[in-house]
Amino acid sequence: MRLGNPNWTLRRQVALLLAVVTLILVGLAGTAAAVAAQNRNQIDAILNKTGPLRVQAQELLSALLDQETAIRGYAVSGDLADLTPYDDGVKLERERIASMRALLDGDPAIAEDLDRVEARAAQWREKVAVPVITATGEDGPDAGQALVTDRAREQFDQVRAAADDLQAEILATRERSAADVRRSSNQLAVLLIVAAAVVAVAGIALVLSLDRMVIRPLTDLATQVREVAEGDYQHRIAGSGPPEFIHLSDDVDAMRRKIAKDLDEVREARERIEWVNSQLQKQAEELTRSNRDLEQFAYVASHDLQEPLRKVASFCQLLQRRYAGQLDERADQYIAFAVDGAQRMQRLINDLLAFSRIGRLTTGFTEVDLNKVMGDVAGQTEAALQYADAELTWGELPVIRGEEPLLTNLLANLVSNSIKFRRPDVPPKVHVSARLVGDEWEISCQDNGIGIEPEFADKIFVIFQRLHAKDAYPGTGIGLAIVKKIVEYHGGHVWVDTGTEEGTAIRFTLPALPEDVEAATRESEAAAQAEAADGTAATGEPAGIDGQAEDVGATAGPESAERPDAASVGGRTGAMKETVG
Repeated sequence: MRLGNPNWTLRRQVALLLAVVTLILVGLAGTAAAVAAQNRNQIDAILNKTGPLRVQAQELLSALLDQETAIRGYAVSGDLADLTPYDDGVKLERERIASMRALLDGDPAIAEDLDRVEARAAQWREKVAVPVITATGEDGPDAGQALVTDRAREQFDQVRAAADDLQAEILATRERSAADVRRSSNQLAVLLIVAAAVVAVAGIALVLSLDRMVIRPLTDLATQVREVAEGDYQHRIAGSGPPEFIHLSDDVDAMRRKIAKDLDEVREARERIEWVNSQLQKQAEELTRSNRDLEQFAYVASHDLQEPLRKVASFCQLLQRRYAGQLDERADQYIAFAVDGAQRMQRLINDLLAFSRIGRLTTGFTEVDLNKVMGDVAGQTEAALQYADAELTWGELPVIRGEEPLLTNLLANLVSNSIKFRRPDVPPKVHVSARLVGDEWEISCQDNGIGIEPEFADKIFVIFQRLHAKDAYPGTGIGLAIVKKIVEYHGGHVWVDTGTEEGTAIRFTLPALPEDVEAATRESEAAAQAEAADGTAATGEPAGIDGQAEDVGATAGPESAERPDAASVGGRTGAMKETVG
């Protein structure tokens, strides 16, 4: 099946088909709209004209019958109360005739029948009803009954016959309207069938045309491209079908030629890359060996320096104790300098030794309860806490996988730093808390100390980096470097939160156990469902373990010794408060 000129583009041929189908469908739609409007008018005539006319014609006949019955009853009884149905019937008759005339626009046959009913009713009232009412009122029921004769009944029968003719004409009009509705509905159905047939024929034509103009050329092109992809880069790709596909085939063939041209360059580049990779692998192996040697050297050097340095420090201290005050003041000062230097060198070597051991001497990862770790840290720093009148608190902390000695060293360093870098005349307060962020625990150590300027936030984790003179704050400057190495060894990262209003907040992350992540996910989904159910907004408050806000619970340390209920449950000392003062 061909549409237009075969040299036309695919877009032009499809546009031609769509234009023809659109014109046909628009014509059918216009015809259907006109028939639908006609059908709607015919249905409106049945619902809003003939239907109400039938009801009102029946009510009109009932009003006439009420009048005739009332006249007969009044002629028998002579009671004026029996004329009430007559008066009501006359009133209802006039109302129904008036309302029916309002509906008879453009229907002269029904109007003529209605006029006949009205005329015969008026004639009956003039010749029968009024005389009977007058005679009964003046001469009594006998006089009225004398006028209710067969002639009077025949006159009312004429009225009833006229009303029946009116109803028959209304029914005939309704049947004609119903026939018109059926005819227009059939026409609409035929138009819809024709439209469906047009769409079906157009769809078939479009499918056949696409098969000829699109699917076959594309299949042929894909077959040729697969031959090239399988390695036959010299196979020329020729296109067929509409001009667009021919141009596409030319472009693909140009790409084939370029790929074939670039293949040699790629092979040469691959050989060069393989050579570079081999060199990089050798360098990586050398770097790994060098790092291992450096770590071994640092360990051995620091270990081997212990003995001579211990001897120097011991003899300097002996010299200081034995000859203090026997030499001049300058000699005592020199000896003090030597003792202090030896002691500081010992501390540096010990810290360097501890730094080199991180990740090298390992006991393997186990599940570690950080609440228990904080209890150990509180015991290790008890002397410093008492000396500084400090308060150490922690919220509910998680269980993670790691090495307990290293994690104890990590938290002990952070707590010791917080106690060391305190403000004068302000009792130190240190709080350790945790919250789940994604699949990691974010653990914070917050204090009320002197704080850290933002520009030094990264420098404090460099080994031997000090921000203060050793006279102001003692130490070797390696504590936070050890903290960073322990955190990174456990797969996390550490930083200083520079947004705190007071003191210092050092935060670090540790990988969470899968069951903690799953529990937090279930709780967040349950909270979201509960919020959707009650319409309440979430508080947005950061949560600790089990979605609960961190709190400070029972008292530990010297005070907790007097309170049995403050003891840890199941070996956990989370939500504890260490107060020393």
